Amino acid sequence: MTSGMRRTGTEKTMKAVLLISALASLMIVLLIFLFTMKEAMPAFREIGILKMLTDTTWRPGNDQFGILAMIAGSGLVTLGAVLLGVPLALGTAIFLSEVAPNWIVKIVRPSIELLAGIPSVVYGLFGMVVLVPLVRMIPAPGNAGFGLLAASAVLAVMVLPTIANISEFAVRSVPKGYREGSLALGATKWETISRVILPAAKPGIISSVVLGLGRALGETIAMIMVIGNSVILPAPITSNPLSIFLSRARTLTGNVAVEISYATGIHESALFATGVVLFILIILVNSSARFLMRRGVN
Repeated sequence: MTSGMRRTGTEKTMKAVLLISALASLMIVLLIFLFTMKEAMPAFREIGILKMLTDTTWRPGNDQFGILAMIAGSGLVTLGAVLLGVPLALGTAIFLSEVAPNWIVKIVRPSIELLAGIPSVVYGLFGMVVLVPLVRMIPAPGNAGFGLLAASAVLAVMVLPTIANISEFAVRSVPKGYREGSLALGATKWETISRVILPAAKPGIISSVVLGLGRALGETIAMIMVIGNSVILPAPITSNPLSIFLSRARTLTGNVAVEISYATGIHESALFATGVVLFILIILVNSSARFLMRRGVN
């Protein structure tokens, strides 16, 4: 009886500790949002939320604080990173989990995990020295190499380990019976992967892409070094619409990092407002992913 009461007490204590941990995480996020919102309120009141979100001009010296150009820059560079990085990461995950022999997995997987530990400034230096000159070779008027394409390529490499590792775990978590049943029905190896394993692993793959998006949206230093850091609304520099990725831009995170050290007054408040917008964008991305995951499961 005493042993049973002790076990019950331990379980209650652990439940309380876990509940406190969960609530602490929630409170930290809530307090960060409330603090950022409090600092941003003067800008929202004086400038106006709608004007900030729809104006493309950011000139603090002239009291112009439009962030639409930076929203577009963040969105386009994240889109480019996803288009370049997700196929590569997903292919890597499938290769490691379904195709590669163990001795190759033991070599490749640590190499991919090592990418996650490289400081972002190193990625930025790599982008400046290697990628920017390569992009500059594309024949287009005004193409200096610095811009969305170079930034997207750098981000694609930065999000690759996150997406690849979680996607590999999701693919490996598919029950073995799914593979055996598909092969027993006469499906080829690739048919089994594409029509059975990947649909079953879809929720985990979507989660990996969402985490990659969060990394891409929040990256700062590497973007400042290769994106050109110009507050302009990205636009195609030739008749080809894809040349928009040769345009210079600035991201929301880069804007805060560049100017927060000397900003005062309404300028400082506008930078906090930029942080609020970024916070809300990440919430929208996560909410959309949860919706897609729910539909995938159902």
